[in-house]
Amino acid sequence: MLLPATAFFLCSHLFLAANAWSTTARSRARPNIGSLLANIGSLHSSSSLFLAKADGECGVTPEIPESSSVASNMVDDSSTSLSRKPKSGDIVTFTLLRFQPDSSDDISLVLEPLFDTTGTLQLVLDRGNYLPGLHKLLSTMNPGETIQGVSIDAGYGGYNPELVFQLPTADMGNSIDTSLVKIGTVLGMGNGMNCRVTEMNDEKWTLDANHVMAGAAYDVDVKMEKVEEGPTNWDYVGDEAQDDRYKVATFALGCFWGGELAYQRMPGVISTHVGYTQGQKDNPTYEEVCAGTTGHTEAMRIIYDQNIVSYKSLVQLGVDRLGGDVYELNKVGNDRGTQYRHGIYFHDDDQKKVAEELLNGLGSGDREVMTELKKAEKFYIAEEYHQQYLLKGGQSAKKGASDSIRCYG
Repeated sequence: MLLPATAFFLCSHLFLAANAWSTTARSRARPNIGSLLANIGSLHSSSSLFLAKADGECGVTPEIPESSSVASNMVDDSSTSLSRKPKSGDIVTFTLLRFQPDSSDDISLVLEPLFDTTGTLQLVLDRGNYLPGLHKLLSTMNPGETIQGVSIDAGYGGYNPELVFQLPTADMGNSIDTSLVKIGTVLGMGNGMNCRVTEMNDEKWTLDANHVMAGAAYDVDVKMEKVEEGPTNWDYVGDEAQDDRYKVATFALGCFWGGELAYQRMPGVISTHVGYTQGQKDNPTYEEVCAGTTGHTEAMRIIYDQNIVSYKSLVQLGVDRLGGDVYELNKVGNDRGTQYRHGIYFHDDDQKKVAEELLNGLGSGDREVMTELKKAEKFYIAEEYHQQYLLKGGQSAKKGASDSIRCYG
């Protein structure tokens, strides 16, 4: 069901926050569920909170190439398969035979999964995407093994009674306009936490800071298809080319949130990280990069399966997202500064040749392409809260998803 959006209201200590999210409802033993569903103002993904930026679309949604043989390409090549359990950084190919809400608990809501949950899939172990519980489960499995009926956390943690507290009703009017508050309204506290109003009377309010889906789980049947070593060389390798099936690519397309989600949706891309590259300072922070003093640009580093997606398709996706900004220096959309300059950073000379041909074809009269084309340099992975930021914020990372990518809300 679609939960209603409510007004956004700031105050000195508490604020009302609103966003509408799609959910799947189940039976629930917890009290006040009727009021909660009728009046709840927002549901936020547990992994991160939105940063305060103006609303806006994050570029165009590129056309995603189709491949009817994606699943077979994932499992056909056995020459690189390992016979052991996967380690961190390994590429894991697995099949989700069943993935559904766990009906054994008393939680009535789980978000519709924002990633693929059927068929043969791939991930890089401990490198984000999918649920942490799925990574943990796969780390215990051998190739060819099937496990059934396992419950994995839906990503919101367990329900903690210590996060339920009470405040005197008389004190609430000093913080917010109480006429706007109902049972189920979500309040944001000055310390950054969100809480739901679960009880209101003349004496006290009861507030619950647990995520509305704390304790939710999925029931999973999974088969481990194969384990392969992931890339170990992240640097420029010159004319040697990357001989492995799984290759590395680095792109800068302005704000890295939207670019990362676009590549997450691309069939054949199995891992993404956002970070900072092409600068002078070691281990820069987000604040330092934003200040424009380190020389870095926001970028995405991806691992892709060349049997499924070509490097040319990856470059084309980036160019499509940039649109007319390929002719702009240090500018993508409303983001301006050297930290938002766009670039293609090749890891071997084959990648350089592909990118050169594509960029040269964009030249038009006196319009010069401003997209950098340089060797890949040291890539510093950004802070954890930036990783898969828009997926964590509720936007689909399913392969082939075509809904607009919203960078700022």
